[in-house]
Amino acid sequence: MTIDDNSEPQPASRWVLFLIFLRLGLTSFGGPVAHLGYFREEFVTRRRWLDESGYADLVALCQFLPGPASSQVGLAIGLLRGGFPGALAAWAGFTLPSALALTLFGLGISSWGEALPAGILQGLKIVAVAIVAHAVWGMARNLCTDRLRIAMALAAATAVLLLPAVWTQLAVILFAGLLGRMLIHPAATQPARPTGSPVSRRLGLVLLGLFFALLIALPVLAKASSSQVLALIDAFYRAGSLVFGGGHVVLPLLQTEVVSSGWVNNDSFLAGYGAAQAVPGPLFTFAAFLGASMQSTPSGWAGALICLVAIFAPSFLLVSGFLPFWERLRSNQSMRAALAGVNAAVVGLLLAALYDPVWTHAIFSLADFAVALLALMALAVWKWPAWLVVAGGSAAGWALALF
Repeated sequence: MTIDDNSEPQPASRWVLFLIFLRLGLTSFGGPVAHLGYFREEFVTRRRWLDESGYADLVALCQFLPGPASSQVGLAIGLLRGGFPGALAAWAGFTLPSALALTLFGLGISSWGEALPAGILQGLKIVAVAIVAHAVWGMARNLCTDRLRIAMALAAATAVLLLPAVWTQLAVILFAGLLGRMLIHPAATQPARPTGSPVSRRLGLVLLGLFFALLIALPVLAKASSSQVLALIDAFYRAGSLVFGGGHVVLPLLQTEVVSSGWVNNDSFLAGYGAAQAVPGPLFTFAAFLGASMQSTPSGWAGALICLVAIFAPSFLLVSGFLPFWERLRSNQSMRAALAGVNAAVVGLLLAALYDPVWTHAIFSLADFAVALLALMALAVWKWPAWLVVAGGSAAGWALALF
């Protein structure tokens, strides 16, 4: 990876990084793919901190890992420019605007949900149908490019609908990776350019070990303890650890965790997911909304902070841990084949979520379906920004409630 045409990354003040990413966090509408476009414009075209090849390396690494790809690219840039303080500054700047907005919305839903105009929450749920359908279609076109991967996606959707459990989703992802490794033959790639990393391989192994240790230990500790704090940390850490494909794909896993357990009711869950489309920044800040709107303690600001940190913690550990080893991994054909299988399964998981809980809890009449279809056309055909579609869907829900 080339940065400023030198073999070593050039340092940057953590405050400079924070302010740059804060501006991006305030203006980056449109979801993960759009975020990557904003980052390229800022760090490749404008600031020339990275060249095209170096930026492609970072994007490839973060798409390879579970978790929010665009946030992880930001973490990696912060890490390369300012070490671990730089990574924290980049994450905070990019994440805080949407996290604060969704926390306030969660507090409002919890305290004054009944005072909202009739139909507003229903409109948000209808918009969520269009947004998830648009995400399923876009991901399927890119990730399910042959009959085998289409079949894997449909089989994954069937499995999680028939056996709706967190561990079913994990088993589907692992099986899809194994099947992909055996049956998928990705095209050969050009040798990667050398990558400079401020993290040593020894420290990378320690961080990866900590990631897996927490993934194994947290469920055990949460089950052995009656602490609601530990239960929240476990649920959101696993969500951040096991989700491939970015923000939209976390929907079914979080729905299983927080709605099935009674922590958040399903109407609030879907309303918050719809509202998350109207704010800039990463979709994973939906965790802050869920933490703020918990029906048990901790909730409010404390719940929002716990859930937000827990869902992003795996990204810190994985990006920092994998960066020293990425050069060798990305050129490994077996690894790329396994990842292709995992990506196909991810499409299936999102397809299942489109049906339940998104469709089954939002579409109750032909008018609801018509609004969802118009919202989908606005996103896919007319290319409206997501925040405008959310605003229009809320207004349509309010109008339907009046008439």
